[in-house]
Amino acid sequence: MEVKDSKAAALMVLLNDLPYVKTKSLTPYKAKVLEDVKEALDEMKLVLAGKLRACDADELLNEL
Repeated sequence: MEVKDSKAAALMVLLNDLPYVKTKSLTPYKAKVLEDVKEALDEMKLVLAGKLRACDADELLNEL
């Protein structure tokens, strides 16, 4: 779920008041990891749709 930072606190208060909803705050590290995974999935979708060229494993290792 994406929520503007200015609205996040109000949404969390609302969600925490619901007895059937459990929430957890993300650490900055976990938020970054999730964002990176989302970006990778978006890129994979573009590759599968033929809109982005994928590199092979040798190219990837040479970049590292």
